[in-house]
Amino acid sequence: MELIDIVQGINGILWSYVLIFLLCGTGIYFTFRLKFVQLRKFGDACRHAFGGITLFGEKAGKEGMSSFQSLATAIAAQVGTGNLAGAATAIASGGPGAIFWMWISAFFGMSTIFAEAVLAQIYKERDVDGQVVGGPAYYISKGFGSKGLAAFFSIAIIIALGFIGNMVQSNSISDAFQTAFNMPSLYVGIGLALLAGLIFFGGISRIASFTEKVVPLMALLYIIGGVIVLVMNIEMLIPAFKMIFVGAFNPRAATGGLIGATVKEAMRYGVARGLFSNEAGMGSTPHAHAVAKVDHPAEQGLMAIIGVFIDTFIVLNITAFVILVTGTLDGQTTGIALTQNAFTNAFGGFGNTFVAICLFFFAFSTVIGWYFFGEANIRYLFGLKGLTPYRILVMIFIVLGSTLKVDLVWELADTFNGLMVIPNLIAVLGLAKVVSKALNEYDYDKEGYLKPRQSEA
Repeated sequence: MELIDIVQGINGILWSYVLIFLLCGTGIYFTFRLKFVQLRKFGDACRHAFGGITLFGEKAGKEGMSSFQSLATAIAAQVGTGNLAGAATAIASGGPGAIFWMWISAFFGMSTIFAEAVLAQIYKERDVDGQVVGGPAYYISKGFGSKGLAAFFSIAIIIALGFIGNMVQSNSISDAFQTAFNMPSLYVGIGLALLAGLIFFGGISRIASFTEKVVPLMALLYIIGGVIVLVMNIEMLIPAFKMIFVGAFNPRAATGGLIGATVKEAMRYGVARGLFSNEAGMGSTPHAHAVAKVDHPAEQGLMAIIGVFIDTFIVLNITAFVILVTGTLDGQTTGIALTQNAFTNAFGGFGNTFVAICLFFFAFSTVIGWYFFGEANIRYLFGLKGLTPYRILVMIFIVLGSTLKVDLVWELADTFNGLMVIPNLIAVLGLAKVVSKALNEYDYDKEGYLKPRQSEA
């Protein structure tokens, strides 16, 4: 048996059963414990998020980022290749009904990511350089009281996102550019590594400056392109909704037998790909939310809710509906090829170019976000001395990823992503009282609520 078969077997158990139940169960638990915070506070969340939008916010530094810059950095990681390829894979494997289950997982995931962001704010601290840092490793060690679990999480996320994950992202970009522009993969990888290095070595200020400008523009570009396709095929929009709702409970009926999926497969692929895309519960985005400069931890929790909303209910939905309204689903094509075919059906030859450009922005912004998350854990494990080697290694992995066939790398990324989730959710569930207390203070005592721990922040 080959290594890839072993890893696939592990992932089949991990992502088909253990993590889906753990992630969804956590989301359901926090939804009820926090009294449907994602619904009753959604208006406040929108005001916090969209009231502070600017492409030229104050310069980030050792004190952290603005709340919007933190949100943009989180979304940079969330909105990636999964939004272009993940939705397509879910539909191709589980039928249109998989999108319904994506919505369900995202809805409950909003409460989980709220809890993660709140804890990241409460347990953030300063490192030896005076830089504000935070994330799961900090609330696992300080709040939950387990340095062992914290170290395990840090190692898993550095490998999963900083190294392996960024190989996958660079590979996606190089493949898209080779298809659309016939550019050699190695040259694309070197260019990506150098461009990324300019941002890495610029520190938190350059990362914040990049994400606050690029994330809104890239999302807007893709949304505009998607909306144009939907308007061109407006008569198919209602049938697309019907396919989603029918397919959630009768996948074969939704596609006339084209996709031979069961309800179980629709749920599995929808929930798994949805959670993989929005990263709720995975322990990645709290690193961005930890360094936000806010008056109360719950404020950044609300910003985190908007991150999931934008990722799943806007960007990912664009991909899903473009595929369905263009009639591209053929029962054979999957992944990014299915998305490319959908836009090509609408835009002709420009469709491939459009997807390649969008994929570049989505994947490259994810590289920056994932690098930043890994950096926080390098700081936790090794301090400042680990930063330069880490930056150089990430650049090397970007180049390698652009030239390799990464089937095994994809599988290993899934494995280490899964290993991140377990210690993170153990701590988040164990600190549920802290989250509830913070939200109650925000709800009922807005004039005198608990400030972030200034001695640590």
